[in-house]
Amino acid sequence: MARIAGHWWPKAAPEAGSDETRPTAVSEVTVGSEPAAVSEDIAETLWLDRAGFGVIVRSGWSGDDRGMDAVPVVDIANPSSTSIAALDAACRDHGFFLLEGHGLDDLIDRTWSETARFFDADQSIRDAIRRDETNPLGWFDRELTKQKRDSKEVFDFIDPATPARDRFNRWPKGLEGFHETMVEFYAAMADLAERTLGLVHNTLELGDESRLAMVGDPAASAVRLNHYPVGDPVPEDERTNLAELGETALGYHTDPGTITLLLQDNTGGLQTETRDGEWIDVTPMPGTVVVNLADAVQVWTNDRYRAAVHRVVPMTTERRFSIPYFSNPPRTTVVEPLAELCEDSARYRAFNWADFMRARNDDNFSDAGAPDTQISAYAIS
Repeated sequence: MARIAGHWWPKAAPEAGSDETRPTAVSEVTVGSEPAAVSEDIAETLWLDRAGFGVIVRSGWSGDDRGMDAVPVVDIANPSSTSIAALDAACRDHGFFLLEGHGLDDLIDRTWSETARFFDADQSIRDAIRRDETNPLGWFDRELTKQKRDSKEVFDFIDPATPARDRFNRWPKGLEGFHETMVEFYAAMADLAERTLGLVHNTLELGDESRLAMVGDPAASAVRLNHYPVGDPVPEDERTNLAELGETALGYHTDPGTITLLLQDNTGGLQTETRDGEWIDVTPMPGTVVVNLADAVQVWTNDRYRAAVHRVVPMTTERRFSIPYFSNPPRTTVVEPLAELCEDSARYRAFNWADFMRARNDDNFSDAGAPDTQISAYAIS
């Protein structure tokens, strides 16, 4: 690992992953080449995005070099009026911004170290918690996106503080301190997500009723550890009958939840699309946490703010790690435009969050090559 500006950034190396253009719900998970049957209560609790974030920019994939200026940095402990104005502009244009002043440097260092330790441990430790047909949590190295295999291995877990959720988690044995660090990390990210939403609320100058509607729920959220190795993540002697690797690390997509908080290492390469169709780099900045808005926020704000369309470009030279925390609405949430932001009329009809995710799942099971259900399905013509 390389020491950079106070953080241990595990050097990780990815490569071509998937051409998927949408995130995936848990019940869409595939094991080998077949869809896996997944417990419905897990499927409604968690969605998994099938790939990492922030990969290195390669020839032919470089984004607009204005990314450093277009993706603002906000001190969440003491946001200035200038940074708030920049945050507002970014949320209207592409949906990304960076947080500093979060006070989590030490925990982030420890989480990176535990992440690298997990993926560098003996293979038997990961094999023991391999995802299967009934539970998509734990470790996996052959996810499919649009019938093509991702070039990554992952470890997924949901809220460890909620017993009804934690019973589905699969924790590795023999890595003392790993579980404790991940439990601490999840709680810290849940708190930071709440603080970040408060920042968005303030930027929008929302009233109390709207603030209570635009929320995330730790019990409905998830964390993923991503490791992109150089080369195929599956050993050569196990690739028979597996789908081919995709052309890109991750195709363009939006996240379906509220917001995503992301740790990206110094490999670089996460890109977002602006309203005018240009791709710009979300350049790694040590000490910051990346934030991107998700589908529910776009609906709540009646298109004032944009769910971040983002992608991961191909990588070839070093392995890479990333760690997203997906903050999702409570399962019973009815998502609809906030009345105070509907200046003329609502652009979306109301929909139940669980139904939205179920429809996304159905789309994938009925036709593996079809796009997942998106918020556009609820748009009012």
